[in-house]
Amino acid sequence: MSQQPQSNEPVFPDATSPYPSQPTQPVPSASGPAYPADAAPPAYPPPAAYPPPPAFPPPAAYPPPTQQSGWSQATDRLTGSAPLTPKDERTLGMLAHLVPLIFFVLSAGTLGFIASIVFYIMYKDRGPFVRAHAANSLNVQIITLIGLIISGFLMLVLIGFLTYPMVCLFAIVVHIIGASKASAGQWYNPPLTPQFVR
Repeated sequence: MSQQPQSNEPVFPDATSPYPSQPTQPVPSASGPAYPADAAPPAYPPPAAYPPPPAFPPPAAYPPPTQQSGWSQATDRLTGSAPLTPKDERTLGMLAHLVPLIFFVLSAGTLGFIASIVFYIMYKDRGPFVRAHAANSLNVQIITLIGLIISGFLMLVLIGFLTYPMVCLFAIVVHIIGASKASAGQWYNPPLTPQFVR
């Protein structure tokens, strides 16, 4: 019996062989299993469907407007966009004397008159109590301005150096008394002060 030569190559049977004509062993240089030429490719599972997008919640509605704070309401009343309360009237009456007094002291008697005019124009129509104290404050500043002008001329004879501080002291005392009266809710007519403005 003759021996077939040993080889690494696969042996293909001839046409008279009962075996199939296609090789069933992989080529040594190939990797992985060998499939017949007429075999269908393996069926892979279809890719999984993408998950639905997340449902975002609807945008939150804007909250209803909150009620104004007490400070905002007080500011609106003092600036003229809301009616005054009795406490607001007392506060404005007190400020009608304190604001000109502060400007009067800081400017050595020159800006108190202007502060009184501005305050009177701004708040004269806010109520009778506020108008009365604003008018009294302006009247004090008018008589004070007249006294300071006279004292300036009297400085030529030296007596003006005495009357000038006396006029300033009078204005300061009257404004302090007027502020305290207004804070207490009392009407006040300054002494030695003509009613130039009502």
